[in-house]
Amino acid sequence: MNRPVITLLTDFGMSDHYVGAMKGVMLGICPEALLVDITHDIRPYGIGDAAFTLSQSWPYFPAGTVHLVVVDPGVGSSRRPILAEAGGHLFVAPDNGVLTLVRSAGQDFRAREISAARFYRRPLSRTFHGRDIFAPAAAHLAAGVPAGEFGGEIDYVVLLPDTRPVRKEPGVWTGAVLRIDRFGNIVTGFGQDGFPEIARTAFELRIGSAVVTRYRPDYASSDPAEIFLINGSSGYLEVSMNQRDAAGFLGIAPGARVELRLPTAQQSSGVPAQGPRTGTESES
Repeated sequence: MNRPVITLLTDFGMSDHYVGAMKGVMLGICPEALLVDITHDIRPYGIGDAAFTLSQSWPYFPAGTVHLVVVDPGVGSSRRPILAEAGGHLFVAPDNGVLTLVRSAGQDFRAREISAARFYRRPLSRTFHGRDIFAPAAAHLAAGVPAGEFGGEIDYVVLLPDTRPVRKEPGVWTGAVLRIDRFGNIVTGFGQDGFPEIARTAFELRIGSAVVTRYRPDYASSDPAEIFLINGSSGYLEVSMNQRDAAGFLGIAPGARVELRLPTAQQSSGVPAQGPRTGTESES
């Protein structure tokens, strides 16, 4: 018999007790669960960072996996705890935009509010819903409780603003930095599928005070200290340096503006394959 899988993605870090407490709650409810840490190093309160990281991890797990996401700067407020179903997976998270890229991935998406208080841990803390609401819900789901037991369906969830590239004029696209990874690679919102000509044509990518004009197929083919564009494993164009921190070198942070200029004869679709969205709006 296969063990139920629960993934965990938080901004808690590992120096405090928070992650351990959530795991203890879940194993007390579903002792056979296999708990998989995606990361606990999301930038504190980094909802967009969490949304991106979740989008890059959940599709690789087996159907039926429960994904627990706790990046929750609104804990204790009126934001809803929600349970979503998409692509044969289950997601437990605050309704603050962390499920944006799951919602926009083209999979069937249904969401409901976790309103059935019998699944809450008592006493209920106002500051640690990860332990008292989200972890119990994830564990009960993994143990086989049907999603419909947790509450009624809702017709909208909070989504972050759309950061897909926008064509400003022929040959000119503007976008944003989605994420800086641990190595300092700058993940832009320009999807590889939308700009396939990058590897074979002249271009200018303006980011901060830098103008990037070189594409490299891999890190090893770059020159020392060279700043270049590369197709990253996440499906987006990345600004990188070989064994150096490109983001630190250029002084770039998530959300920074990026401009891509191509020969006007090129006809890029400019639409990333995964349709990234990252900030705060609601959508039905």
